[in-house]
Amino acid sequence: MAIIKGVKGKKPVFGDDNFIAENATVIGDVTFGANCSVWYNGVIRGDVCSIVVGDNTNIQDGAVVHGTLGLSKTVLGKNVSIGHNAIIHGCTIEDSVLIGMGAIVMDNAVIKEGAVVAAGAVVLANTVVEAGMLYAGTPAKKIKPVGAQLKEMVDRTPGHYIMYASWIDD
Repeated sequence: MAIIKGVKGKKPVFGDDNFIAENATVIGDVTFGANCSVWYNGVIRGDVCSIVVGDNTNIQDGAVVHGTLGLSKTVLGKNVSIGHNAIIHGCTIEDSVLIGMGAIVMDNAVIKEGAVVAAGAVVLANTVVEAGMLYAGTPAKKIKPVGAQLKEMVDRTPGHYIMYASWIDD
């Protein structure tokens, strides 16, 4: 069973049809929309600030979502995919965004709608990633507009994770 704990009187709130893996951890002031998933070894730590997760958002294996006390809460929009082992820290990620595997998004960064942060990229604090653009590198820089093939992957991934969750046997 997943580790789900309150912190200072605030307990996680889950929307309809969420999948939380047995070894995932969700603590504190965390609110999920509908059809969200937190996969194996994912950690969502709302102990020092709030975390809001929009509908159809998936937080993949080993990802960590947190923030900084007194500085930055975390907001994930709808239809967001957080790749395996990514770190999402005190930032805002708008709707229909893909954060690649192993990427890091730091405090007060804003990832605009339809953007993609490439695998392994590091989005520094206070960076604004433009809507519909691909950012890559360390530190992350604008590479090019998200093309049709990549946009199609961004759009289909949330539905795939809803489907994958339905495959899990109790």
